[in-house]
Amino acid sequence: MSVIVTDNGFAADDFKDDVVPLAEVALDVPVAVDVPSDAEPDAVKTVMQAAMIRIAFPSFSDGRGFTLAAMLRRAGYQGRLRAQGHVIADQYAMARRSGFDEVEISDDLAARQPEDQWLARADWRANDYQARMRG
Repeated sequence: MSVIVTDNGFAADDFKDDVVPLAEVALDVPVAVDVPSDAEPDAVKTVMQAAMIRIAFPSFSDGRGFTLAAMLRRAGYQGRLRAQGHVIADQYAMARRSGFDEVEISDDLAARQPEDQWLARADWRANDYQARMRG
């Protein structure tokens, strides 16, 4: 099982469609696509019509998913963007600023980092130094 983290805290997964690995996507873009952290940006851009793109985080120290998310949003992706895996509460604000709508974590991680730790970072716009520097 897994837990979905949003700005409102923990929630159950309400996305019920099948998620297809990026490597198995053929001509028709599926409703949802799993993207590995080491995916080539050009390959990810081929699934811009998917309702949801879920980007894997194999380790909390692997930040490539943040780059992929930002690239997708800059390219115009409007769908649901989910980080999945080893994202920790301290990275939630970065995930949201990168373009993710939500984070999917394991039940074990949710037990180690309870909802209050994630909610402490839910006001991700308030502490964005880059926005403050721009005026």
